[in-house]
Amino acid sequence: MTDRAATGGATSTVDELLAHLATPAGRADPYPAYAALREAGPVVRGQDGRVAVLSYADCLSVVRDSRFAHHTQESMGEALGPEWKAHLGLRQMFGSLLTLNPPDHTRLRGLVAGAFTARRVQALRPAVEAQVQALLDAMEDQAVDGDVDFVDAFAFPLPVNVIGELLGVPTADRPQFRAWVRDATQVLEVLTPRVVVKADIAARRIRDQLEALVVERRRRPADDLLTALVQAEQEGVRLSEDELLTTAALLFSAGFETTVGLLGNGLAALDAHPGERARLLADPALTGPAVEELLRYDSPVQTVRRTVAADVEIGGVTVGPGTQVTAYVGAANRDPARFDLPDRLLLDRPGNAPLSFGGGIHFCLGAALARLEAQVAFPALLRRFPGLRVVGPVARRDSLTLRNLTSMRVRLAG
Repeated sequence: MTDRAATGGATSTVDELLAHLATPAGRADPYPAYAALREAGPVVRGQDGRVAVLSYADCLSVVRDSRFAHHTQESMGEALGPEWKAHLGLRQMFGSLLTLNPPDHTRLRGLVAGAFTARRVQALRPAVEAQVQALLDAMEDQAVDGDVDFVDAFAFPLPVNVIGELLGVPTADRPQFRAWVRDATQVLEVLTPRVVVKADIAARRIRDQLEALVVERRRRPADDLLTALVQAEQEGVRLSEDELLTTAALLFSAGFETTVGLLGNGLAALDAHPGERARLLADPALTGPAVEELLRYDSPVQTVRRTVAADVEIGGVTVGPGTQVTAYVGAANRDPARFDLPDRLLLDRPGNAPLSFGGGIHFCLGAALARLEAQVAFPALLRRFPGLRVVGPVARRDSLTLRNLTSMRVRLAG
């Protein structure tokens, strides 16, 4: 395994390329760095001992193999110090369903998985279609000289209203979660004192809102997921108050943050590929494969982190217990060994199976719901505004783990 990779006629070390991915420029467009890293091998090791996995086959192994585990509570203490649990922002993220290992993960996932079965998600289609039409109407009303911010007007409100209805979060309370969730999830990217403080504040505000809703659901049950979680706790399922609130916060946050990325990244990709966009507009049967290709082309989740629990060989590299491994699923989705012409957007790409929703026991619970929202949204959007185009400015969240837009100005009619 070499530690040097060619890029644009120059040669950069693996550490230089990994460092570049941690810069604003690298996070804004990580794909050239991914390609350069892949030149050094499907699996590369930095000088600090951390391992980066770039190939599709090896990333698939990382997300499926139980030897690649999330941080244990003990390893979190070693990495962040013994007082890490005193920070609500860290506890709410790293002590949640997102990062737990069995048996706690198995128990908590079993409580909520029933709400996201394919049958139940498909039953939501009429509600999603109605929400999409309402937002398209609102986009016309909000447009100034034909221009509107697509993220504010559509990409954010659609998933936040869908997951809000599912959980039972009141409509008036949903918009304020946007900034809170952004601050809370930043700990997945970097851990600095400033980031942790902001995450603590955001986590407390999220929890305060949910605590009030839990009190209300105990007094007046409703037909929503939050009531189901409350009743499961009351019926003897071993769900503590902290687990209840942490799980509810995760479901609501994850239920819209990644879908915002799918919708924003997807529309930007279609705008940059007018031929593929015209094909989608002309052929509704292309919708399902198109969403898979948009997920592959510019994934809303770019990295998955694990800690090795036992000796394992991956990509020809032997990795020992305690080693931190990052699976760059954004790179895996453009691996030329798995995808022909990986840097091209091909909406009818055969055999498409992007790793954007992870895999194994941590496969995204809301994957079917996110797909449904995108499958309804993109055709409806293009039919309603066939001349829609991006006119800028475009602002992207300064993050690699969660890749999404914070603003994108579009013109509704050409």
